[in-house]
Amino acid sequence: MKSFIKGMNGLALWIKIILALPVLDIVWNIYRLARSIDKKSTLGIVLAILLIIIGIPFMWLIDIITLLVANKVLWID
Repeated sequence: MKSFIKGMNGLALWIKIILALPVLDIVWNIYRLARSIDKKSTLGIVLAILLIIIGIPFMWLIDIITLLVANKVLWID
């Protein structure tokens, strides 16, 4: 789990942005789930599962904006 999180954090910015595109954004939702499991955050796990199932249509846009501004994905850590 930690290696997946570390690997995702270590990706180049352009790869992170490609993974944030509408269809590929599931990768970032799985990343959020992995972070929440690693930190044992029950609320984070539930929210991440909901994001995976519902796939909120605007999350890809929020991911791209936060990646460009802060070089990380927005999450409730």
